[in-house]
Amino acid sequence: MDVILLEKVENLGNIGDQVNVKAGYGRNFLLPKGKATLATPENIEIFEKRRAELEAKQGEELAAANARAASLEGLVLQISANVGEEGKLFGSVGTVDIVEAAAAVGKEIERAEVRLPEGPLRVTGEHAVEIHLHSDVNVTIQVVVTGDATAVVDDESGEASDSD
Repeated sequence: MDVILLEKVENLGNIGDQVNVKAGYGRNFLLPKGKATLATPENIEIFEKRRAELEAKQGEELAAANARAASLEGLVLQISANVGEEGKLFGSVGTVDIVEAAAAVGKEIERAEVRLPEGPLRVTGEHAVEIHLHSDVNVTIQVVVTGDATAVVDDESGEASDSD
């Protein structure tokens, strides 16, 4: 299936590129989301008339993404979680937790923008997390996962007691 890209698509091409994609990818993703149109002679002519408008729109989106990246640069999020003795979490810290922690400090991040290529965070410590704001704009933030022990050892008896 030949399509004309109406915006930059990661790992596929830029505005105006005429590419051949699998039919399912074109029908189920590119066409419904408005990222491409069928490469018919009529659509090619319509696209050429709209090219400047589409390029200006993409330029605005890129500028907005760069501004958001500048505001997120150097962000350090603190997330507290229940941990066991070896620093492993009971559960994990995922994208929802990261978005909520960012909202708590006044930064807006969408769940789909958080990239965790190795899966959810399962140990305490500092983790570099990539935020994908635009096909050309990524920013790395620090997520510090700290332990919130569920039991504290009593110094005198050596027995565990609830910290509540």
